[in-house]
Amino acid sequence: MSFGFDLDLLRTFVAVVECDGFTRAAERVHLTQSTVSQQVKKLETNLGHTLLLRDKSTGGVQTTEEGEVLLSYARKILATAQEAIDAMSTPQAPKTVRLGVPEDFAGRRLIDLLSGFAAASPHIRLDTVSGWSTELRRLLDAGEIDLALIKREPGDGACLASWKEELVWVDSASRPVRDEIVPLAVFPVGCIYRERAIRAIERSGRRWRIAYTSQGLMGVQAAVASGLGISLLPSDALLPDHRKLGPAHGFEAQKASELALVKGKARLSNEAKSLGEFLAGNL
Repeated sequence: MSFGFDLDLLRTFVAVVECDGFTRAAERVHLTQSTVSQQVKKLETNLGHTLLLRDKSTGGVQTTEEGEVLLSYARKILATAQEAIDAMSTPQAPKTVRLGVPEDFAGRRLIDLLSGFAAASPHIRLDTVSGWSTELRRLLDAGEIDLALIKREPGDGACLASWKEELVWVDSASRPVRDEIVPLAVFPVGCIYRERAIRAIERSGRRWRIAYTSQGLMGVQAAVASGLGISLLPSDALLPDHRKLGPAHGFEAQKASELALVKGKARLSNEAKSLGEFLAGNL
């Protein structure tokens, strides 16, 4: 016969054995003596075995062989059940904060930054999602992330904190581009660097073409280094294989862009505020 153990029946059975009698067991489990007797009888019926023998002379009880076996398991089952109750009443799962980061902001800098936050706030779980600024804004508006680091034009809306990003034109140091039509190595549509580069070249009266597109910073850096195209990048993305270009090469200097820490419409949790304060003080 298949059945599940009733914790109340097991608890009563253990109490009877440990209290050596039905009267004291009834006091422990806060039931009447007759109810205790009924529960033990029900457990025996379910299992198909006599579990306890009463000593009429002393009023105590003695376990049968089957009762002795059940007693060991009953204690384990009750202990495990109590452990589960304790765990659920005081959940240990950390609070989660969801952070959006630019596609070109990954790498060592981000890892070091987030590792520092994890060490300072071990009780907070951090989930990150990468994307271009337009996608991160959509996720913020939809409430799918709490905070985001957005690449944007300076002062373009409210923010929790902001940092300037110096932009430079870069070419290959060993294989400089000689084309009359400027080949561009850029990020996908929606990236501020791409839009800035195209607008600047058009203002100069020159023609341009997209020679290479990459979702990641490393791809654009490698394309420039190999001579596939020219790009407009943050100054800290310049590699030894790159060379800076300026007005002497026909590329006008660009104003700094901005990296802004922004939040969505919803009120920030204390954990999200903690992350925001950490980023504002350490980025």
